[in-house]
Amino acid sequence: MAVRRTRVLTRGVLEEILDMKVAVEAVEEAFGAFGRGEAVMPAKVYVDMPDMGGDFRAMPARVGDAAGVKWVNSHPGNPAQFGLPSVMGVYVLSDPATAFPRALMDATLLTAARTGAAGAVATKFLHGPPTSRGYVGCGVQARTLHAALRAAFGQLPAPVCADARPDAAAAFAEETGGLVGTLEEAAGQDVVNTSTPVKEPLLRAAWLAEGAHVNAMGADGPGKQELDADVLSQVAVFVDDWEQASHSGEIHRSVEAGSFTREDLAGNLGDVVAGTQERPAPGTRTLFDSTGLAIQDLLLADRLVAVAEARNAGLNIDLVGLRAAAD
Repeated sequence: MAVRRTRVLTRGVLEEILDMKVAVEAVEEAFGAFGRGEAVMPAKVYVDMPDMGGDFRAMPARVGDAAGVKWVNSHPGNPAQFGLPSVMGVYVLSDPATAFPRALMDATLLTAARTGAAGAVATKFLHGPPTSRGYVGCGVQARTLHAALRAAFGQLPAPVCADARPDAAAAFAEETGGLVGTLEEAAGQDVVNTSTPVKEPLLRAAWLAEGAHVNAMGADGPGKQELDADVLSQVAVFVDDWEQASHSGEIHRSVEAGSFTREDLAGNLGDVVAGTQERPAPGTRTLFDSTGLAIQDLLLADRLVAVAEARNAGLNIDLVGLRAAAD
């Protein structure tokens, strides 16, 4: 009897096979499936560990012939304290029909790629091609946002890059052909991308240009907030998921304070992608509050495994001991 094997994809393998166009397509598909009600996605589970300076999250999902779960952390102090990434993860992709684990892979790059892709999808459906770009925060996530926007729109104008660390802003500006600017200058561009783990707001409503779009990617846990609360009253706010965003996204502190309610929400991005809600009118200031959907990871993981299978990339192992059982 042939023994099924589980494909193991390391970070290095994913770096070789990952195409940001594929990531943007997978994430757009995920938003559409969510908007059409085709996904099974239980609420993200948080294991808060304030004594350890971070948390764990478990994110299960199923769409069609794919099911999986991501186990991922957020430890902002890791780089300085331990020389480790602030976000690391592992993904298990399973066959819904048999429950067999098809693949085990690094979810750190997976997370970064699908988060950047979500920003590109939001920009596409809520705004359109950027005429100028600003980045508040110039780390790993800014790079995947940049790559995803390039994949979605092709050649882009040089960005304005701002970071609390001048060296980080300078490095990112050099990589992208951009310019180092102040927070206010970065926030004054046509499409603004924020990806910082701060708990005190950085961006003010008065800095936003008319018709601007903001991808607010950094607030993905309790207490985090990148934008002043008054920004929410100046823009049309779209979320990836109300339950997640109201508990851990950019809007959650305003929701807790009672200054922002579900009635204030302009909509869910998935509904716009699915075509069940109209896109914002041209010239509308828009904000996408991204907390990350489990189905984004799932559909990107599924596509990456298909690529790996076609290229025979990664390592095939008898993870669950079926060879011994067959023998």
